[in-house]
Parts: sequence; C-alpha cells; structure tokens
Amino acid sequence: MGLWLGKTALILASQSSARKMLLANAGLEFKAVTADIDERGVQAASKLSNPREIGLLLAREKAKAVSLNHAGSYVIGADQTLALGNRLFNKPAGHTEALAQLRDLAGNSHELNSAVAVARDGKIVFEDVSVARMTMRKMTEAELSAYLDAAGEAVTTSVGAYQLEGLGIHLFERIEGDHFTILGLPLLPLLAFLRNEHLIAV
Repeated sequence: MGLWLGKTALILASQSSARKMLLANAGLEFKAVTADIDERGVQAASKLSNPREIGLLLAREKAKAVSLNHAGSYVIGADQTLALGNRLFNKPAGHTEALAQLRDLAGNSHELNSAVAVARDGKIVFEDVSVARMTMRKMTEAELSAYLDAAGEAVTTSVGAYQLEGLGIHLFERIEGDHFTILGLPLLPLLAFLRNEHLIAV
C-alpha cells in the first residue's frame, strides 16, 4: 500500500527528473504532467524583479494551469530562480552562454530560490519558497572548459549551467541550504502541507 491517501492522483506539473526523483524517493505515487505556459512571457508581463517572487509566480501558474484540467486533484507546481546579487539567470541556451554564466558565477556566492505551489481546481491552497546560498570556487578557463566538455548538453537543462547531483558538484566550495531546495523542490514544507491535509499516511 502506498503512502498517498488522496481520492485522486497527486500530480506534478513538471517533467523535471530531479523533482520526479524527490517525490518518488519520498514514497509518493504521482503523475507528471507538463505545464503548458510561456514562462518568460508570464515573467515579463508580471513586471516582477524579485527572484523569490518570480519563482513563486511561475510555480503558481504551472500548478493552476494543470489543475484546471484535473478536477479535484492536488497539483504541485515548482520553479527555481538563480540570483547573483540583483542579476537573474535563466537556463543557458547553449555551450557559449553556459560558459559565460559560469565565468560570472565562479568565485562568487549566488542564491537559489526554490518555490513550490499546490493548486486544486485552479486555486492555490499552499505555497512556499526556500533559499540556498551557493559559493562557487574560483576556476580557470581551462577548468571551466573541461567541466563543460564533460557535462555535455546537460548544462542547458539547469539554470546556472550545473546540476549539483552530478558533475556540477566539482564547481563548489561551500553550500548553505538543504538538498531538496538545491534540486528545485522544497520537499519538507510540501510534505508538511500534505500531512496536515491528511493526504499522506505518515
């Protein structure tokens, strides 16, 4: 018997392998459904500049969009923003942009803001933002190129051009924040919400 007690399936509004892994490892049965929203368009229309607020907005919009097509289901939306001071980073478009991002991040501390929102029938019933502070070590051009060559196309799937659960760990000298926040899903507050709603068995 699984841990999920909901009358309808739990839905993750994402195809992120990291987020799917986190929910699966927590023993939750769920369906992954892509949220069909224009993230950059939503962000631009909002006129928001605060990275935490942007992450939360996008998490809400993803959850709401998917929940409208799944009556009665609890839908998890999530988003992550990376901020170096006041500068907001997006996923790099390719190798050249990834290298440029890493040049800027190397030797500096940046913040990962991981937002989660849960929607039901188009209404947000829970939201949270967790923050991790990441300090990247100083790196030579040769080291950055070696990393990018080894990591391959995977660098374009994550903001900041790294995946901490893989080769990206080599880029860092200090990390402050929990593992789940870094991987893009504030799992502990999410589980607390689901538990309070009597949706999980433990």
